[in-house]
Amino acid sequence: MGSPDSLPIGVPKAQEGSCPVQDFSCGWAVCDRQAIGATRFLLSDNKHPVILLTVDSIKKRFGPEPLLDGITFDVHPGQKIGLVGPNGTGKTTLLKILAGREEADSGEARLHPSTRLGYLEQQPLFESGRTLWDEAESALEALIELNKHALAVAEAMSEAEDEEEHARLAAQYDHLQHDLQHHDAYHIDHKIERVLDGLQFARSSFKTPVEALSGGEQNRLMLVKLLLAEPDLMFLDEPSNHLDIEATEWLEEFLASSTAAAIVVSHDRYFLDKVTNRTLELFQGTVDSFTGNFSAYWRQKAERLLVQERTYEKQQIEIAKTEDFIRRHRYGQKHAQAEDRRKKLERIERVPPPRTISAPPMGFPPAERSGDIVLRAERLAKAYDRALFKDLDLDIIRGQRWGMLGPNGSGKTTLLRCLLGQVKPDDGQVIEGTGVKIAYFDQQLSGLPDDAQVVDCVRPDGQLMEEQKRRDLLARFGILGDKVFQRVDSLSGGERCRVALARLAANKANFLILDEPTNHLDLWARDALENALSKFDGTVMFVSHDRYFVNRLADHILAVESDRFRIIEGNYQTYQHLIQSGLAQAPVSQKTPPAKQANGKKGGPDRKMVKTADNNGDDNKPQRKKRRFEYRKVEDIEGDIFELEASIEESQNKLALPETHRDGDRVRQIKQDMEEIQKRLKTLYEHWEEANELNW
Repeated sequence: MGSPDSLPIGVPKAQEGSCPVQDFSCGWAVCDRQAIGATRFLLSDNKHPVILLTVDSIKKRFGPEPLLDGITFDVHPGQKIGLVGPNGTGKTTLLKILAGREEADSGEARLHPSTRLGYLEQQPLFESGRTLWDEAESALEALIELNKHALAVAEAMSEAEDEEEHARLAAQYDHLQHDLQHHDAYHIDHKIERVLDGLQFARSSFKTPVEALSGGEQNRLMLVKLLLAEPDLMFLDEPSNHLDIEATEWLEEFLASSTAAAIVVSHDRYFLDKVTNRTLELFQGTVDSFTGNFSAYWRQKAERLLVQERTYEKQQIEIAKTEDFIRRHRYGQKHAQAEDRRKKLERIERVPPPRTISAPPMGFPPAERSGDIVLRAERLAKAYDRALFKDLDLDIIRGQRWGMLGPNGSGKTTLLRCLLGQVKPDDGQVIEGTGVKIAYFDQQLSGLPDDAQVVDCVRPDGQLMEEQKRRDLLARFGILGDKVFQRVDSLSGGERCRVALARLAANKANFLILDEPTNHLDLWARDALENALSKFDGTVMFVSHDRYFVNRLADHILAVESDRFRIIEGNYQTYQHLIQSGLAQAPVSQKTPPAKQANGKKGGPDRKMVKTADNNGDDNKPQRKKRRFEYRKVEDIEGDIFELEASIEESQNKLALPETHRDGDRVRQIKQDMEEIQKRLKTLYEHWEEANELNW
């Protein structure tokens, strides 16, 4: 074993001419692409190339119109690029072309020779008979081979008798050690455990055969292998699909701290904000580049559109004036001027129309008023092979928007179906408020038969609705033209989702219950849905993994966790702040007085309220506090609150009268009275909180 040629089988050879074994000028410790599965390892002191990938005029056509029409951009080391665009614009096709999975009609993608590429496969393919751990470990096969290579060089060095050869092998061994340390090759098991844990694989499943894993688990395993391989450039197509919020947050941290470059396609705006530092918008076959993450792109896009619209409109006005002049003077005394302007008009460089990405307007009809308490759950419990929730008390007040969060399998959908009466709880009861009409969005879209015409699907059960009204409703949700007469099974996932939302609107409900309504919707449709629901004057409860959606829409959070649930007044950002600061630990009653405050908010005192309770049924009750106020029933306190809030509303109406404004003393007296009432209200709110906590 005195030379590289005598290394054991499976240990890759170095390339001739520029190899660490000879003159150390290459910078590669292992460089036989086939021997190590197209993976190379860069020495820690070697510089990355200036450009990892050059995309030059990529074109692809499937029908009469080009899908990709001259895509050009570069990828530099460390860049995290968000690739965004409406559904159907070719984002996945572009990634497949760049990864070599599909061929472009023209153009090319040039990968730097030293760049290691990783692509997240959408269709898992594993060798039978291997376990979850075996598959994860296979992603580090090159590191394992590198370790074997180092051992082989060490053994060859110990047997070398020639001093020159010994020195050469010693230098090679030092370079290999640097590489092994750089890639943390001495802690392979720890690397594997870290990624498996982060992507929510239980330790008990590490020895599970891959064939026994669910489809979602197999997709997560593909992501595990990609992250462990540590390529220089990653192509990630919807990497957070099949991940719950906790696993998605871990992936965000992993990618944000990674030195690798990445091109990411995702509908998760929180994910894009956390991970990306550049955005490419793919629209009408071309890309437009923006600096920064998704939020920065959204702002820049609006600013850029404003400039484009003004420039385009200005040129169109000038063109119209010129054409009018030519038409009026073509054969008159000014025909020479008209001809000159015609020639200039032919040579003018036309400003392209603005790159406006439109979304369906969406909208829900005005909601009929219901009772103040829309839905009440008392001691609700449900278990299958394990307890999903127990002793759950919940009041949903008219006008509130509740977002439900929780890991996959925590029982969120089951809870919704219990509230709807579709599933019978094991214990407790659900009481529906007066005048409440519920409409339910099922994430499986089971209310849309595959063989039905779209225009027939939106008709509410048992009701008459003219075809034109149904078509108008579908148009509001972006289903236009002949699409309305197609069968449901011919639609894309996003189109089916929008049909289901149109059906929801047709029911004219005042309480919407939505289970993952943003699935299959692109970023623009999600924004439109958020706007529509925020303007809806009824009550909303929804389950969503889209944290951006939850943050914009929710004013209450029901967080279902493994051992308890939390009820928090606020949006997702509030929830995160309370959890991270530890303020969500102290249990507080979740009930809110069914009142409307003077400031116009619904749902009781203006404060952040949290309840934590054990999912196994044991409330985390604090030690009983001493009373600050005399004992009173909660209902009596609420009655006083109602009266005082009504007084404030009456005073505000008086202040709005013109005759009041003409009487300065009257204005001062009304304001003084309102201040006194506000002080009394503050005390009553504190009394109400104490009574809720101690009256049991």
